[in-house]
Amino acid sequence: MPETTQKPKADKDFVARLADAGEEALQRLADLPGGQKALTAVNDLRTRVDELAKKVRGIDALEARIAKLEKEVAALKKAKTPARRQAPRKAT
Repeated sequence: MPETTQKPKADKDFVARLADAGEEALQRLADLPGGQKALTAVNDLRTRVDELAKKVRGIDALEARIAKLEKEVAALKKAKTPARRQAPRKAT
């Protein structure tokens, strides 16, 4: 049983070390010339991608609504009675 209690701790240590390494890498990148601009651009890109993902998720619902409306229009066209034909006029 001691192995199972140490494994989650080892995983936690690994995740903590990985997070620390990531923070350190970001700090080094920010210290480089132009690094702050690069980080700002990456954060802006992340925000834009998140917004785009939200919009794309909404497309499925819109497509379902369009399909439903198309079926309703088709049903209305079938239910519509054909217009009366006028008798052709004779030329005198």
